[in-house]
Amino acid sequence: MLFFLGVAGGAAAFWSAQHALVKPLSLPLNGLRMDVESGSNLSRVLNRLHEQGVVRSPVWVRLYARIKEQGSIHPGEYMIPAGSNAMDLVARLHRGDVTRYRVTLVEGWTFQQALAQIRNAKRIRSTQDGETVASAAAALGIEGNPEGRIFPDTYVYRSGSSDLDLLRQAHQRMENVLAEEWQQRAEDLPYNNPYEALIMASIVEKETGVPWERDEIAGVFVRRLGKGMRLQTDPTVIYGLGDSYDGNLRRSHLRAATPYNTYVISGMPPTPIALPGREAIRAAMHPKAGESLYFVAKGDGSHHFSATLSEHNRAVQEYQLKRRSDYRSAPVEAKNRD
Repeated sequence: MLFFLGVAGGAAAFWSAQHALVKPLSLPLNGLRMDVESGSNLSRVLNRLHEQGVVRSPVWVRLYARIKEQGSIHPGEYMIPAGSNAMDLVARLHRGDVTRYRVTLVEGWTFQQALAQIRNAKRIRSTQDGETVASAAAALGIEGNPEGRIFPDTYVYRSGSSDLDLLRQAHQRMENVLAEEWQQRAEDLPYNNPYEALIMASIVEKETGVPWERDEIAGVFVRRLGKGMRLQTDPTVIYGLGDSYDGNLRRSHLRAATPYNTYVISGMPPTPIALPGREAIRAAMHPKAGESLYFVAKGDGSHHFSATLSEHNRAVQEYQLKRRSDYRSAPVEAKNRD
């Protein structure tokens, strides 16, 4: 009799374990989103899910996790899809298959635009250190204007990551990219350090409507610097105007005395004016050789390059003063009026 009772008890335990581990969890049709806090453990998570009616028998699930050596779990946000069972749940928590989000910082954006994008991203934790451009710069250890000091790219993060976490990642990425490109730079460049190359790269980024012109535009600006000519590039003027710029660049703006007005100042502005991508940085480090000193937007996103002022004036007459109906000048509204 005791033998049969033992067999019966073992069979009952087996079926109980099977029911707890193999049968699908009680989940909504669209799955369950759950947060595992830092410092939490498997028992706490299972007990909470048991109270919610998701897990049937936490005891069997804990025993299974111990046998499979999957008792350690990772904090974060998880999406448990409908149809999952307890074994799937344990494996997911043990691997740390947390939900990941993406945020994209676009080439040519300002630091302020990038900061707003990060702070508005899903499941990002806002901090006081990342609240303003000034506080973010201080937290990153950057003195003064942090413009151009974070790399435009798509960043993957977990729920609960802070704005400062992403800013630090983007800042370190820019430091690495800039160092790599600086090591491979061409000879006889007019930059004393990588930061000056970054300033040039930001100008190239804002002036480039089509990717294949980056090195040619960089070549124009480098030759201008070598000849002592002013850069006379509209994006620097626009940056210097700040919030007062209404989208219409006027001739009076070209005479405005700001540190960024390259129609007024000699050399480059004091800081970058945007976030340059790797290709713009590479172009600034490898400007195309040639004789062109001027360029004007043709209206299709590309430019006409000229070596002499007379040729440039003819190009302005053709492309600027007789604009076609579908004229566009990407990525900025107005190009050089040299």
